[in-house]
Order: sequence, then structure tokens, then C-alpha cells
Amino acid sequence: MFNLDKFIADSVTYRPVSMFKADIEANRETLTREIKGKKVCVIGGAGSIGSSFIKAVLRFEPVSVVVVDLNENGLAELVRDVRSTNGLYVPDEFRCYTLNFADPIFERIFREEKGFDIVANFSAHKHVRSEKDRYSVQALIENNDIKAKKLMDLLTVYPPKHFFCVSTDKAANPVNIMGASKRIMEDLVMAYNKYFKVTTARFANVAFSNGSLPDGWIHRLQKKQPLAAPSDVKRYFVSPEESGQICMLACILGNGGEVFFPKLGEDQMLTFSSICDKFVEANGMEKDLCATDEEAKLKAYQLKNSELATDSKPSTLNSQLIKYPTVYFKSDTTGEKAYEEFYIPGECINMNRFMALGVVEETTRRPMPEVNAFFEKLETLFAKDDFTKAQVVEAIKEFIPNFEHEEKGKNLDQKM
Repeated sequence: MFNLDKFIADSVTYRPVSMFKADIEANRETLTREIKGKKVCVIGGAGSIGSSFIKAVLRFEPVSVVVVDLNENGLAELVRDVRSTNGLYVPDEFRCYTLNFADPIFERIFREEKGFDIVANFSAHKHVRSEKDRYSVQALIENNDIKAKKLMDLLTVYPPKHFFCVSTDKAANPVNIMGASKRIMEDLVMAYNKYFKVTTARFANVAFSNGSLPDGWIHRLQKKQPLAAPSDVKRYFVSPEESGQICMLACILGNGGEVFFPKLGEDQMLTFSSICDKFVEANGMEKDLCATDEEAKLKAYQLKNSELATDSKPSTLNSQLIKYPTVYFKSDTTGEKAYEEFYIPGECINMNRFMALGVVEETTRRPMPEVNAFFEKLETLFAKDDFTKAQVVEAIKEFIPNFEHEEKGKNLDQKM
């Protein structure tokens, strides 16, 4: 049987244990002091990173955890997961709410709770495919930036001791609007560092996270559909467990204004196609590389019908390994970057404070008046009936001069 955690450890991260285990152990006393008996609020907690953060924090026994997310099914699974995990502490006050963090109901919860000791925001449009047209771009910026500003204003009423908001490696020298929106988010939240401690983290792709391309391969196999992957895009990867741990460490151990990132070398970047090769093999099959999507879909259809006709298991049809249809392609969609990076020239980097974590201790940030003026410009633009995606891009370029956006006229929703 295919074991996803083992596959990630053996074929994606090449780490049998979390890369942050040593840092957690070295700082256990501080983590315990800052989390045990404290009130925690997690926004966007049903997603891959948010749920992993919750499980990391629960091991240090907070007195209460309030989780907010729009994904009702994801929240249901989160509760089942934490309550079914052997040895995982779950406080009596573990409450999940299906609502938007910009909703007045959330503000009411927050005020009646009189704030929280730890607040972490994972609510975000995180996929490059979020950029398609003016509607998707507006929704992306509304969630990642404009609603985030409303949250920061609310937090000034009852300031937390620790506030964390997840960023992305795509915020360093961004080429897509999603990455640019997270760079804007960094400037936004850091402008509030004078009111309470703010930290963030830029990190790699989370292997097989919800909605990711590798996660989609699992669904494709279940539906007997072809696998597809770019062959020229390289990415860093962390495990789902590691994603929550880096956020916990940044949230609790970071100083205000700092950005954390995992210490990963360029030789640890992988192409999606190389991971897909191993994914096919790990599922007991051989790759059948197809030249076109149509060829791959036809072969997958024929394979599905042949299995139904013979009532055979996928890996034993005709006593031979199945050749599974796969398509690899060169990236040609808007917003894809050939590689990723965690920091840019001019940022003050400390690689010595932690064993597996680097820290951007100082970087250029926009003052609050400039941030507010930019947000006013965006909202004025969105209020126009005829605003265009290109106008949004130009507005962002004025705020982030190194934003290198190239419109290719094609997006990921046009790919398998």
C-alpha cells in the first residue's frame, strides 16, 4: 500500500525526521513557557499548513484553541484528525468556526474573548493559478491584503503577545501576483510591529499539500486519469509536518519584524517531473510518457476499461507492471518562476541563530502612511467597473519596483 508520509521522506525531502526537530528540542523550555496554558487563535486552520501548525502547538498544551476557516469539511476533518491522534493533547476548549475572518461574527468572538495570547493567520490565496483575470486578481488581493489589514486593525484593540502571518518564497523577487500580494502582506503586517510583535516565514512548497499538483496526482490515480507535470520548474519542498513547525518556531521564537526561512540549498530543489517519476514507481507502475494531453487521456481511458474488463488490481494487470500515461511539459503559463529564493540582496540575513532556520533580521519596509496610501489606491481601482488586470499589475509595480510580471496569456486552469 502506498504510504504518503514515507514517500515524502524517501523521495521528496530525503529526511527521515523533521529538519526542525533539533531546533524544537533546543528551545523546548521557551516554547513550553510561551504556549502552555495560553489562548491560541488560528485563522485558516483547516488548510495543510494551518492544521500542521495547530498539531505542532497542541504538543505544548495551550489552554484553548479557536480555529476559523471557510472550509467546513476541512474543519470537520481537522477535529477528527487531532482527536484521533495518539498522545496528542487537545484542550477542553477546542472550537472550530466556519466563517470568514473579516466577518463581523469573528470580530464579536475576538472581542468577547478579549483577545488571544497567540494569533496565527494562514488564510490566503496561495496558488499561482489564483491569477487568471481581473476577478480572480481582485479576490486574491482582497483576501491576502485588504482583509488582512482589517484583521491587523482589530488586533490593535487586544494585542496578542505573538502574531504570525504566513508568507511564501514567491514573495522574494515576485513574478506572479500571488507572490507580490504576499510581499505586500509582509509590508502591511510589519507596519503593525510597533503595536505588537509580528513575524512571518517564507518557505518552500509543502509536499502534497491540499490543492497542490502532487496532491492532484493522488486524485488522478483514483480516477484513472493521466498524470501531468512541468519538467523545467524547480522547487524547494518541506513536509506537511515541517510546514507547521517552521511557523510555530517563527511565531514564538522570532523577534518582531523578522522573516524566517528553512536552510535549504539549491541542490535540494527538485522538478515536479522527477517527483512524478518516483510517484509512479512507488505505486507499483511504470511511466508511459505521452507526447500530448489527448494521447494520455485516451490511454488512461483504455487502461481504465481494460481493468474493469479483467477485474485486475492496477499493478498486476496481465502479471506485468502497468505503464501509466504521463505527460511532461515546459512551463508556459503566467506567473511561473523557474526557481525560488528565500531572500533578496539588501536583506540582513542571520544563518547562525538556529540549526535549520535562517532569519531575515532586517529588510526594507514601507512606513504605515505609504502602506495606507497604496491600499486606498487599490480599493479606488477595484471600485471602477472597467478596471483591468494590467492596471492592477502596474499599481503593484509602483509599490514593488522589482515585481517582474510577464503576461503570457495562459493560466494553470488551462492545463490538466
